[in-house]
Amino acid sequence: MTRIALITGGAGGIGLATARRFADGGMTVALADLDSDACVAAAAKLPGSQHFGVRIDVSDAQSVASAFDEVERRLGPIAVLAHFAGVLGQRLDQPRPGIDEYELESWERVFAINARGAFLVIREMARRRKANPVPHGRIVTISSAAAQLGGYQANTAYIASKGAVLSLTKGAARELAQYGITVNAIAPGPIDTPMLHAARGQSAGDEGFSHLSMLPVGRIGRPEEVAAAAAYLVSEEAAFVTGATLDVNGGLRMQ
Repeated sequence: MTRIALITGGAGGIGLATARRFADGGMTVALADLDSDACVAAAAKLPGSQHFGVRIDVSDAQSVASAFDEVERRLGPIAVLAHFAGVLGQRLDQPRPGIDEYELESWERVFAINARGAFLVIREMARRRKANPVPHGRIVTISSAAAQLGGYQANTAYIASKGAVLSLTKGAARELAQYGITVNAIAPGPIDTPMLHAARGQSAGDEGFSHLSMLPVGRIGRPEEVAAAAAYLVSEEAAFVTGATLDVNGGLRMQ
């Protein structure tokens, strides 16, 4: 039986790399993002058939429910939720605002997308799989090494919101285990993504991370390396892994 996967933030970066990895593994993938046109175009290039793109605003409960409705109407029950939608909330090529300078509106926007968004998609997945269980239910969230370390380039809102994702992941893992759903987080270090490039005001490369000397491997990561971690966490073989945080950070943080 083909497993159905919904990937938020699927229009590019880690989300798109994960979509390719999942499709290569035989899943049918729905790509969800604010940019529905980009999702549709990306889905058309995935290996296999029936993949499609759908618009989602993860900070809006109705938009989340509508996206789930469309995916399940077209493909069937979602077995895998990979929630990668997020926002950094700053330009890294400009001075980082101190907590005393941070505007409440900006703080709430970052939390609405990163923290509330994670809650809304997990809640929707939980409601549907409680009512209609599937084998090997999986949820993967995306946090950040910044949440574990207090950040080097990231602002406090991003750090705190991604810390909330880690705690939410653990709480959801404990609650949803009874329904056969595992919930795990990935905490990447600096990854060569469009979000990092845009935040740095440049195109690409290791210069996107200003603390490169802190990475023992000597480079920033690739989206495909995070996708590989996601592929393991959603596999049937990972059934005994839940409430965990998988670090994909080049040695930036070791524990």
